[in-house]
Amino acid sequence: MKMKLLEKIFGSFNDREVKRLFKIVDKIEAFEEKIKKLSDEDLKNKTNEFKDLLSKGKTLDDILPEAFAVVREAAFRTLGMRHFPVQLLGGIVLHQGRIAEMKTGEGKTLVATAPVYLNALEGKGVHVVTVNDYLAKRDMEWMSKVYNFLGLTVGCIVHGMSNEERRAAYNADITYGTNNEFGFDYLRDNMVLYKEEMVQRPLNYAIVDEVDSILIDEARTPLIISGAGQKSTRLYQIVDQFVKTLKKEEDYVIDEKANTVVLTDESGGGVEKAEKFFGLENLADLENMEISHHINQALRAHTMMKRDKDYVVRDGEIIIVDEFTGRLMFGRRYSDGLHQAIEAKEGLEVQRESKTLATITLQNYFRMYNKLAGMTGTAKTEEDEFRHIYNMDVVVIPTNKPIQRKDLPDSIYKTEEGKFKAVINQIVEKHKVGQPVLVGTISIENSELLSKMLKRQGVPHEVLNAKHHEREAEIISQAGRLGAVTIATNMAGRGTDIVLGGNPEFMAKKEMKKMGYSDNVLSMVTSFSHTDDEEIIKARKVYNDLYSEIKKTTDAERDKVLAVGGLAILGTERHESRRIDNQLRGRSGRQGDPGSSQFFISLEDDLMRLFGSERIQGVVEKLGMEDDEPIEAKILSKSIESAQKRVEGRNFAIRKHVLQYDDVMNKQREVMYKERKRVLEGENLREHIMGMLSSLVDSAIENYTAEAKYPEEWDLKGLEDYLKTIFLPKGSLQFDDLEEMTKEDLKIRIMKIAENLYQQKEEEVGPERMRELERVILLRIVDTKWMDHIDAMDQLRQGISLRAYGQEDPVRAYQMEGFDMFEAMIASIQEDTLKHLFNVTVQTETERKQVVKVTGTSGPDAPVGKKPVTKEKRVGRNDPCPCGSGKKYKKCCGK
Repeated sequence: MKMKLLEKIFGSFNDREVKRLFKIVDKIEAFEEKIKKLSDEDLKNKTNEFKDLLSKGKTLDDILPEAFAVVREAAFRTLGMRHFPVQLLGGIVLHQGRIAEMKTGEGKTLVATAPVYLNALEGKGVHVVTVNDYLAKRDMEWMSKVYNFLGLTVGCIVHGMSNEERRAAYNADITYGTNNEFGFDYLRDNMVLYKEEMVQRPLNYAIVDEVDSILIDEARTPLIISGAGQKSTRLYQIVDQFVKTLKKEEDYVIDEKANTVVLTDESGGGVEKAEKFFGLENLADLENMEISHHINQALRAHTMMKRDKDYVVRDGEIIIVDEFTGRLMFGRRYSDGLHQAIEAKEGLEVQRESKTLATITLQNYFRMYNKLAGMTGTAKTEEDEFRHIYNMDVVVIPTNKPIQRKDLPDSIYKTEEGKFKAVINQIVEKHKVGQPVLVGTISIENSELLSKMLKRQGVPHEVLNAKHHEREAEIISQAGRLGAVTIATNMAGRGTDIVLGGNPEFMAKKEMKKMGYSDNVLSMVTSFSHTDDEEIIKARKVYNDLYSEIKKTTDAERDKVLAVGGLAILGTERHESRRIDNQLRGRSGRQGDPGSSQFFISLEDDLMRLFGSERIQGVVEKLGMEDDEPIEAKILSKSIESAQKRVEGRNFAIRKHVLQYDDVMNKQREVMYKERKRVLEGENLREHIMGMLSSLVDSAIENYTAEAKYPEEWDLKGLEDYLKTIFLPKGSLQFDDLEEMTKEDLKIRIMKIAENLYQQKEEEVGPERMRELERVILLRIVDTKWMDHIDAMDQLRQGISLRAYGQEDPVRAYQMEGFDMFEAMIASIQEDTLKHLFNVTVQTETERKQVVKVTGTSGPDAPVGKKPVTKEKRVGRNDPCPCGSGKKYKKCCGK
C-alpha cells in the first residue's frame, strides 16, 4: 500500500527511467534535419567518420545520438520506414545491455537496427539471436538493406551450413542466427583439432529477440553434443513389457503435482511383482539400481508422457513438442533414458544412449558475452530472474499509439465440456459478423478437438500446431482477414505480425511463386539493393504492380475488420506462466488497432486441478452452478493468478537449481577450454610440460614421504616404482647421502634426471616434431579425460540429491566432490601426458584425431537428423596402442 502511494507521488521507477532516456531521444531528433539533407554518398560515409572517432578515443555513448539519427534516415531510404521516438527509446535500452519490453506490433525488428549498427562500428561483431531459422533468415534479409547501405556486412547462421559458410557469417559485422546454432558452434569450436577450424570470434554483444522464450523457457534444457554410447537397448524393451502388466493404484501411484510415479510396496504390489519378474531378492539393493531406474522411466513414459501433447511420432521417431511454443523440437531427446522408454512404449526401434562430448546451459553461454540485451512483449513478470541470473533489468517501453484492445474478464466453467461448448459458441457468433478470431490452445490434442467441433458447425478455419509448422508464417500472416478463424497451439507463429485485412507483401509473393518465380529471385525483388540483372528488374515491376493491386483490396478489407471490432483472441486455458497468457493477448491490438481478448477456463483444467485451492470447489458448490453456465466470481480470478504465481516460483527454483549445478561445471569448462586454446594457438608447450612434470614430481614425493619422520624412512622403492611407469630408468634413486637430504634435494635430483631424458627424447625425434607431438598428445588426453569427467559429473549429480535425506546440502556436496574429481582429472591428464611423451619415438603418429565421432546434438529446438550409430573398432591386445605411444596396447593403455 505504502509502495503504491509513493509511486503516485513520485512515479514508478520505470516512468522515471523512460523520462530520463527520452532526453537522449531528443538529442537524436535534434540531428534529423542535418542528416536528412545528406546525399546517399555522404550518409554512407558517416560509417567511416564514426569509426575514425572511435579510434581517436570517443565512446559509443558519445556518438550514439548522431549514429541513431543516421540509421533512422538509412531505414527510411531503404525500407520506407522511419523509427518512431519510442522505437529509438527501445534502441537506447538495448544498447545499454538491458531488456526492452515492447508490445506486439511495435516493430521490435526495426528497433534493433540502431543499437546493432552502433555496436557493430567497433568491429568486434554483433549477434542478433532469434527463436528459429525462418526468423533469422527473414530478419537478416529484411534489415541487411539498412546495414549494407551504410557499408556494413551481414551474415546469417542456419542449420546445415558448412564450416566455411559459418566462419564467413561470423566474420561479418553483424550475424543473425538462433540460440542453438550460436551455442553449438561455441561447443564445436572447443572440440576442433586446429585453430583454423574454429568459426566464432570472441563473444562481444548480443541482442536476443523473444528474450523470455530463449533465456527463461528454454533455460532448463542444456545444449549437448553427443557421440555413440555402448549400452545395450534390450533392457528398455523387457522393462516396457513388464510395465504394461501393471495396474494403476494397485501396482503404482501417480502424484501429478510432484510429477512423479512410484511402485507400491505393499504385499502383492508393484515392488513385489518387479522382484518376481526380474528374479531379484530386493529391488532396492544397490546392484539393482539400473533395473529400478528403467522401471521408473518406463512408468513415466506410460503414465505421464502423452502422445500428441508432450511428443509426436513422425517417420519412426519420437519428436518432443515444446510445452511453451507448441513447436516440434527436432533433434532434441529426453535425457536419462526417458526417450528410449517412450520409443519402447510406442514400439519403435530403441536408439542407443549417447555419450556426452560437450555440454553447456543457455544461461552460461549467454553470460559469456561482454554485453547482452534482449527484447520481448512480456518480460516484466520475470524481472527478478533476469536481474539475478543475467544482471539485466527490464524497461517497459510505451506504445506508439494507445492500446485499444479490451481485455475481458475470464469466463469460468465447472467442466471442460462446458468450457469448449462456450468457446465454439463464441467463435460461431464472431464468425457470423466477419470478426477474425485467433484461438489459443495449450496442447495439440485440444487444437484438434476444437477443429473437429468447428467442422461439425461448418466453420472454415486453419489449425496451426506442431504438426503443421511448415505453413506457420503464412497462416499467421493471414489470421487478421475478414472472417478468418485460426486455432494456434500456445505461441506458435511468434515473431510474425497479424495484419488486419491480410498481409499484402505475403500475398504478392505467393502469387509470384504460383507464376514460377524462385525464392532467390523473390528475395532480391523485395530488397532495395541496386541491380543490373534484367530478370530481377522485370520481376520487381511484376511485384510492385501486384502489391499495389492487392494493397487496395487489403486496405478495404482492413476497414471492414476494424468496423467489426478487430482481432478477437480466445484463450481456451490459462498457462502456468502469466507471461505466456500475455503473449497470446498481445497478438491483438497492435499499433492502436481495436481488438479483444478473453480466457475460458474450467475447473478440470490442469492448472486449476493441480494448483487451484480447495476454496474454489467450495465456492462452486455453494453457487450450485450448471456445467455449461459461466461462473463470475472475483475470488476465482484471484485464485487463478495466485496458482500461476506459485507455479512460476517453482519453475524459477528449478532453473536456478540447474544453474547452480552448471556453475560448478562452468568453472571447470573454462579451465579446460583455456588449456585447449593454448594448444590450438600453436604456443610452445615445452615450458608447460616441464610445469606438469614439476607438479607430478611434487605430489609423488609428498605421497611416498608424507608418513615418514626421517629421510631413511622414505618409501624410495615405492616412489621409484611409480616414476618408472612414467619416465624414470631403473635404479636411478640410489643415494649415499640420504641422511642429510631434504625433500627439495630429492626433487632437484629427480627433475635433473627427467629433464635430461626429455632433452634426449627431443634430440631423437627433432625439436619441431616434438612440439607437435606435445600438442597432439595433450589434445587427445584432455579430450578423452574431459569427456569421461562430464559423464562422471552427470552421474554424481543424479545421485547427489539423496544427500538431502542426511541433512546435507546437495549443491554444496556437488561443488566439493566435483572439485575433488576435477583435481583428480587434472592430475590424471598430467600423468598420462608425461607417460606418452617420454615414450614417443620417431615413428609416433603426429596426426591430430577426434577422440569420439559426433553423432548428434540435442537442446531446445536442436536440428534433426537420423543419428548414425557408429560401432567402435575394438583394439586387440597385441595391436599398436591407439594413443600413439608406439607400444603394444597390452603394454600401454590396456595395461
